[in-house]
Amino acid sequence: MAYQVCTRCVMDTTDPEIVFNSQGVCNHCIKFDEITSKNWFPTKEGEQKLAAIYASMKHENRNKDYDCILGLSGGVDSSYLALKLFDAGIRPLVVHVDGGWNSELAVQNIENIVNYCGWHLHTIVIDWEEMRDLQLAYMKSGIANQDVPQDHAFFASLYHFATKFNINNVIGGGNIATECIFPDAWHWSAMDAENLHAIHKKFGKIKLKKFKTIGFWDLYFYYPFIKKMKTLRPLNYMQYIKSEALIELKERIGYKEYAKKHGESVFTKFFQNYYLPMKYNFDKRRPHLSSMIVTGQLTREDALKDLEKPLYDEKELVFDKEYIAKKLGVSNAEFEEILNAPPHSYKDFNNMESKYLFVKKVQNFVSNLLGRKITNYS
Repeated sequence: MAYQVCTRCVMDTTDPEIVFNSQGVCNHCIKFDEITSKNWFPTKEGEQKLAAIYASMKHENRNKDYDCILGLSGGVDSSYLALKLFDAGIRPLVVHVDGGWNSELAVQNIENIVNYCGWHLHTIVIDWEEMRDLQLAYMKSGIANQDVPQDHAFFASLYHFATKFNINNVIGGGNIATECIFPDAWHWSAMDAENLHAIHKKFGKIKLKKFKTIGFWDLYFYYPFIKKMKTLRPLNYMQYIKSEALIELKERIGYKEYAKKHGESVFTKFFQNYYLPMKYNFDKRRPHLSSMIVTGQLTREDALKDLEKPLYDEKELVFDKEYIAKKLGVSNAEFEEILNAPPHSYKDFNNMESKYLFVKKVQNFVSNLLGRKITNYS
């Protein structure tokens, strides 16, 4: 089957909601130009804005031990962000959430960063029996986003930990430069606790007693309005070029590069490079490369060459399959059966999409009423 590809980026009709203009340019590129780019400041203006934000943060927390909380995964984004916070004199409470899938390289990279910065690392270890049961439930559900158990655990633990230490500034490595394009049809929010519990109720075998979740009320009211939680993505206020960031990380802390994007997690690497292409025909390199094209980090020609490379080395795939099956406590044959079962949508299970859409309508109404943009903390 032939897929139409955007003439500017490399997104194609594997996104069922993609549309093209008369020049063959897709809606993702147009959205970047008209909306997303307005919140991106890789300029002197961005440096000034960030300096003002940092100054306010330091003043606000001058009598506290920490200015903010930083989640550190060991990936390039959060690792580079850690160095920039260190250079700016910001005092973060550094937290790593171990969901059981860390690669050895990730552990070493995290250790190198905190040692270089002279920070203390707080590691939150998710109960493996509960995580294993939840992860296996997600595999059996057949939905696209298999990273929800890890992602939800990460953010829920981070916000709970921030509340414990009375910190209301959450710093994240999310960024426009490498993540501004992603099809809505390919995923659903990892923070949908209702969807998570519905999937686990149907396919799980044990109760989730220790696994922390964030519900709808917490996400949209408690944290932003009661706890006054604010999030900041500093990489959007600087010229963040991933290849240059990687060079700096290697030179300053001896950072070791992963063979694949998100190689800090064994499961995420497998999920993105095998599960999604095999089950859904989603190649997550396309939105990532497209993001880098529209932000000027990569040419379309080079992106197309990258897409010609194989997603997985065959021997590595066999090893990772066996490793994940064993860690999840199923046989290789059972794991293959789960992988090859029919796909499902998150909409096949109870979710909070209708509530989310209601909140967005209220947000837009208030924004129009006040004449300025109103956003929730997340």
